[in-house]
This record gives sequence, C-alpha cells and structure tokens, in this order.
Amino acid sequence: MRTAVLVEPTEFELHDRNRPTPGSDDVLVAIRDVGICGSDVHYYEHGRIGDYVVEDPLVLGHESAGEVAEVGENVVGIEPGDRVALEPGVPCRRCTHCKRGDYHLCEDVVFMATPPHDGAFAEYVTWPADYAYELPDSVSMTEGALCEPLSVGIHACRRGDVGIGDTVLVTGAGPIGLMIIEAARAAGATDVIVTDVVPEKLEFARERGVDLAVNVSETDLEAAIDEFTDGVGADVVIEASGAEPSIRSTLNVVRRGGTVVLVGLASEATVPIDVLKLIDNEIDVHGSFRYKNTYDAAIDLLTDGTVDVEGIVDFRSSLGSIDDAFQQATESTVIKGMISIEE
Repeated sequence: MRTAVLVEPTEFELHDRNRPTPGSDDVLVAIRDVGICGSDVHYYEHGRIGDYVVEDPLVLGHESAGEVAEVGENVVGIEPGDRVALEPGVPCRRCTHCKRGDYHLCEDVVFMATPPHDGAFAEYVTWPADYAYELPDSVSMTEGALCEPLSVGIHACRRGDVGIGDTVLVTGAGPIGLMIIEAARAAGATDVIVTDVVPEKLEFARERGVDLAVNVSETDLEAAIDEFTDGVGADVVIEASGAEPSIRSTLNVVRRGGTVVLVGLASEATVPIDVLKLIDNEIDVHGSFRYKNTYDAAIDLLTDGTVDVEGIVDFRSSLGSIDDAFQQATESTVIKGMISIEE
C-alpha cells in the first residue's frame, strides 16, 4: 500500500508498505480523506514539537475518515463497507485518568502522527474499533475527518461552560479557532468575536457570520471589547492562537467572574500573567487538551447541519502530491488543506 513518510524535515517519500492486518478488536480502514493539521505542518517544517521529536521516519496525519475493509473477530456493530471517522488517540484504559473518564489525559495514550506512532497518510490503517465512529450517509468523508478539529472546539467550549446568551471571544481565526466558533454557536452563544493578524482570515470569519472580527495588529483589543460589550467584557475567552500577547490579553478582555480557556500552545512554556487581576476579578482559567467523548456529538452536529466544517477547506490534494500540499499549507492565508488518498 502507498504510504507518505516524513523522512527528514520538509521531505516526504512515498513508500510501499505491507497492508496491515487487523487484530481481534480492530478494524482495517481504507483511508479516504485526511486533514493537514498545524501540528503536521510543524513536524514537517521543524521535525519536532516540544519534547516530541521525529527521530525515525514518521507517517503524519491524524484527522482521518475512511471505509471499513475488514473487522477483527471480536468486533461487533461495525461491518465492512461502513464509513467511519477515526478518533486518533487510544488510551491505555487502565490508569487513574482513564478510569475516572478523563482518557484524554492518559499518559500512555497512542496518538496518531505523534512520534513514534504513525498516522493516516496511508491507504490503509488498522485501529481499535472502539475509536471508529460510523458516519451517516449525509456526512461526507471530509466532514468525518474534520470531526477531529471540531472535537477540539467542542471540548474547549465544554471547558469554558459556554451557554445560551454568552458572549464568546475566540483569539485566533485558524482552523481550531473557526471550529471553536462553530461549537460556541451550537452551545448557544449569542455573540461571537474573533481576533487575528491576517486580514484574509478575519474576512473569512466575517463571511462565516462572526459578530465582530478584530485585527489586533491594527486595533486595540481591549478598547474594541469594551465598546462591543458596553464595558462588561466577554463571558468566555478561548485562546486558540498560542501567541504570547494574545494569551496575556485574555485577562484584560474577560468580564469579572468570567472564564478563560487556553487551547493554543505557546512557543515558550512560561507566559507572565497578572495574578492580582485574576484573583480580584475571580476569573476561572482552564487548560483544554485535545478532547474526550466528543465524536458522537460532533457527528450529531454534522448530521443536523448545525455546524459547517467542510467550508474551511481551502484546497485538496492527492497523496502523491503531498510535498506540494504541505508547502501550500505553510502559507499564512491558508486555513485547511485535505489529502484525498484515492486520488
């Protein structure tokens, strides 16, 4: 089977590997669509993300969907021919985190495209059936693959307890920021504000219906939020850019008693914050790491047409043109690229 392997930073090779055989509790999936995530691009450009280093050839891609080709002998409820989205993180199911239901915090999780574990830029992948979710006919393979970033958005909104009537500020109008916006609307947010420094991304967010888009390289964010909220501030601020100035600004634009959720990964582990402001205003600050128990919700939202994920896709490419696709994905104005394995 054809497999795209990152052999060096900025260098893919197409390898012919043996088609894998599913274990007794696994499914063999013929992969159809795979999204190019920002983490994939970071591994492609730098060969590492923090402590995760690509030391051996690695298959990237963790936003995937495909058609079941075979099932293991113990698998029930999934049959060959079913269309599925794959949740890319498989926990140990034995540790304290897993047993309390926080399986996304499992320290022994096997996560696609995170060294040393291969991802989905391949014609076939075997995966535990418990983490394969059937897609209804009305949900496309592309939408199935994008359940992954949508899940990040759903989890972030759950962490922020976004609810009916809330004003939500999302910092960063990339794919994760846009999925947070979709999830916030679905959760009942009345007003959604987004920030970025790329005009094209802000215009795209406006076209998708945000109530206010702020270019923070040109406009004072605190003043803009004060004007929009009559000096109250946003109920929930979800930081999705990872930019240090953006992280520091969250405490200045959230209302007293409001909530800040940190999703974006900063380039430096330490970012100074005003602790007195945090205490005096009784601000809740939450980290949001990946997701848990979100795929069923994501598929339900897609089935009902409540959210739009396919609309963020800028371009599609084939597995054979993966180098060109990743070059395109590095452009600042690009939001999401997709790899179609069959093409």
